[in-house]
Amino acid sequence: MNVNGKRKRPNPNKSRVSRHQAQPGARRSLPIISALKLLIVGCGRVGSQLAAEMDKAGHEVVIIDRDPNQFSRAASRGVLTNDFRGNQVVGNGTDADVLRRAGIEDADGFVAVTEGDNRNIMASQVAKHVFKVPRVVARIYDPERAEAYEKLGLHTICPTIEGAKAIEKTLLDKKQ
Repeated sequence: MNVNGKRKRPNPNKSRVSRHQAQPGARRSLPIISALKLLIVGCGRVGSQLAAEMDKAGHEVVIIDRDPNQFSRAASRGVLTNDFRGNQVVGNGTDADVLRRAGIEDADGFVAVTEGDNRNIMASQVAKHVFKVPRVVARIYDPERAEAYEKLGLHTICPTIEGAKAIEKTLLDKKQ
């Protein structure tokens, strides 16, 4: 942020290009999408998988976890391999100094997928309201809390609700 509290945004005339578009012979049928700078808090199974997929898609990824062992666990599962070009930051994703060190001031997107609803809510609120990140998503397991924070303007993903819907759809599918 600058001294007036406004977000510093990249120059729109210098758009970032996905590595898929920059490579000769890249598939031409893909839509042209500028690469995003993404911060992911939580290097568990979901966070590390998301980080790897977004990195492969050409986005700039920083993944944060307070437990340094999580990065090696993700690597041992074959997710954050040597091909991963993103950055790994050890620290608490609710701490503004850690988020600044990770580059939140220039982030286009922020995702909180730690094991705790409270931490995900807090980190997402800091990203959205303090740092004015334009795209913020929080995973919240508790359906009531997810709904309450969604009403307050925080985009939430509730695996409890989404999982139940997927199971119901599978059970009711006539093509089994």
